[in-house]
Amino acid sequence: MGTHTKPVFIVGSGRSGTRTMFRMLTGAEGLEIHHEYLCNAIQRIAARYYMGLTSEDEAKRLIAPLHGAAIHYASDAVWADSSNKLSWLIRPLGEMFPTAKFLAIVRDGRKVTSSFYYKLREEMYDDDSVEILRTWLRDQVSLPEPPPEKRYWWNIPRSDQFLGSAFPNFDRLRRVAWHWAENCREITERFAELPDDRVKLVRLEELTRDEELLKRTIDFIGIDYDPVYYDYLQTPRNVFVPIDFQLTRDQEAAFQEIAGPMMTRMGYVGEKAYHVSY
Repeated sequence: MGTHTKPVFIVGSGRSGTRTMFRMLTGAEGLEIHHEYLCNAIQRIAARYYMGLTSEDEAKRLIAPLHGAAIHYASDAVWADSSNKLSWLIRPLGEMFPTAKFLAIVRDGRKVTSSFYYKLREEMYDDDSVEILRTWLRDQVSLPEPPPEKRYWWNIPRSDQFLGSAFPNFDRLRRVAWHWAENCREITERFAELPDDRVKLVRLEELTRDEELLKRTIDFIGIDYDPVYYDYLQTPRNVFVPIDFQLTRDQEAAFQEIAGPMMTRMGYVGEKAYHVSY
C-alpha cells in the first residue's frame, strides 16, 4: 500500500478539462482517480496558502492527513486527483511527494471565463462571498473565519501580488479573468522549479484533436492508452448548462486588459474564440 503508489496531480484553472479527465479515466486499470478530492478542506488550505495566511510547512501538515493518507493507503500503481484547487499547492505537494507528477490542462481563457461567469454564478467570486472573505481578512480577531464552503474561498490577492491593488475594484467578470491568468502564471512558474520529467502542460484544444498528444499524456500519467479516450474527448462531457456562452465585446475587452499577456504566453494570441457544440 502507498509505498509503490505514484501520485499524479492534474491541475488547471477549472472549466478547462480537469473533470473531463477524471470521468474519462475513471475505471482505468492500475489507477485510482478523484475529482477535487476533499474539496472543501483543500480549497481553504490552498487559498490561505496563496494569500500568505498559511506557511508552506503548515500547508504540508494540513495536507498530510488528507492526500497524504489517501496515497499511503492506495493499492493501485497510480493515485490521481484532478483538481483546480491543487494549482496553488504545487510547491508543497512537489516536496511532500518526490515521485509525484503534475499534469496541467490549459484552456482558452475566454472560454474558461465565460463558462465560470455564466454557469457558476453563485459558486465563484459572487459579490457577497467576496465581501465576506475580504471583511474577515481585514479583521481576523473579532470575526469568525468563513466556513469551508467553495464559494467563500476563491483567492483574493495581496497588494504585492498580481493586480492586487486593482482587485478590490473588480467586478465579477474581472475577478474570473484574473483567476484564469493568475492560475496559469502559478502553474508555469511552479513547473519551472521541477524536473521536466515530473511536469507536463497541454492545451485542451490540442488534446481533443491530436491523438498522439493524448497518447503521450496518458503515458505521462503512467497507465495504458485506450483508443476510447480519444473518442470520449470528441464530445463535451462536463456540462452544467448546455449553452455555449460568448463574451460580449465589452467583456472581452475587460478580459484582455487583465489576461491578454497570459493569452499570448499560453499561445492563444490571434485565435478567435471558438464555439462549442453540445
